[in-house]
Amino acid sequence: MNLFNEVLAAQKQLENVVAATPLTQNLNLSDEFKSTILLKREDLQIVRSYKIRGAYNKISSLNEKEKAIGIVCASAGNHAQGVAYSCHLLQIKGKIYMPKTTPKQKVKQVQLFGKSFVEIVLTGDTFDDAYASATADAIKNHKIFIHPFDDKKVIAGQGTVGLEILESYKKPIDYVFVPIGGGGLASGLSEVFKNLSPNTKIIGVEPKGAPSMKTSITENKNTALTTIDKFVDGAAVKQVGDKTFEICRQNLADIILVPEGKVCTTILRLYNEEAMVVEPAGALTIAALDFYKEEIKGKTVVCVVSGSNNDIERTAEIKERSLLYEGLMHYFMIQFPQRPGALKEFVNNILGPDDDITYFQFAKKNSREVGSVVVGLELKNKKDIKAIKLNMTQYGFEFHYLNDNQDLFTQLIG
Repeated sequence: MNLFNEVLAAQKQLENVVAATPLTQNLNLSDEFKSTILLKREDLQIVRSYKIRGAYNKISSLNEKEKAIGIVCASAGNHAQGVAYSCHLLQIKGKIYMPKTTPKQKVKQVQLFGKSFVEIVLTGDTFDDAYASATADAIKNHKIFIHPFDDKKVIAGQGTVGLEILESYKKPIDYVFVPIGGGGLASGLSEVFKNLSPNTKIIGVEPKGAPSMKTSITENKNTALTTIDKFVDGAAVKQVGDKTFEICRQNLADIILVPEGKVCTTILRLYNEEAMVVEPAGALTIAALDFYKEEIKGKTVVCVVSGSNNDIERTAEIKERSLLYEGLMHYFMIQFPQRPGALKEFVNNILGPDDDITYFQFAKKNSREVGSVVVGLELKNKKDIKAIKLNMTQYGFEFHYLNDNQDLFTQLIG
């Protein structure tokens, strides 16, 4: 059975299990990009992401002996929730390995969906660490490993998103933007469009700090990255699947890399303007529109909103990353004279009326005339930074600009 037929079979298997999520036009984005922008709201699934599709399709296909032994999986969060919910529905025991860095909200949700049928093991710092532990467990105990993306049944389940899009919207679709982590969703969806809507261009979207599929396609072989930025945890893997790589390099028209800061800006905008709560991976496709704004003018575009499992404890980091990306947050190490009134002079002479000090770290040294101070400034207008630097030079405040010194910035700010 070829992959497209597998997707059709998966749709029947998933009846009464997954929600047929809405495909709705977003008026704000449509107006901004002079296009018809449609959002496929997979964030509205019961497990708040599309991952239930592939997980249930795979687990339900196991034979009775395999089900009796139980299953093992590895996940940064969303696949784990899909597996957990599937284990509960099918009453199968599952052991789920997750990175220690997984947001608490996702860990809690996994237990909620799986109830007594799942055991959670937190191990390592990345998905790849959890993956190694899970596969070792599966081999040792002869359990079935439910791969998060590189499995034909999983890919077929995720591909049902594509079928629903085409069933919901009967007019021609010019572009579909789909997020890529391991590539399961992009593979299944692109196979559907290749068969049913071949003129639609499928655009993959990866976080800039984890461009595993883009790198692999460029190198013409499945390539493992040595390091990644784990912030977009739902789409940050060091290596895509062998199956998904082969499918994506044939089916995708392009892959866009989106900076993590741009993702954060999009998360905040969707919350403020649309009352949508999305996780970083869920915001990827909408964040990518800015990088394709000329190509999509006058076109019909679908963005797959893949998930909404965001931890509120990450809000401060999301805001910080957004401000840095937008050029509205700046950090300096400044040599302050150690005398009364120095800070007042800095505020009066250096800062504008709309500039705000949001970070100030200073340890007084009695034996020195000046002391190093780390200062964080939040601006209303990114152009104001030129005047601030000029003012510091004119008034004799020696400084180092930390935004451009990543190693020092990380050491001092974190």
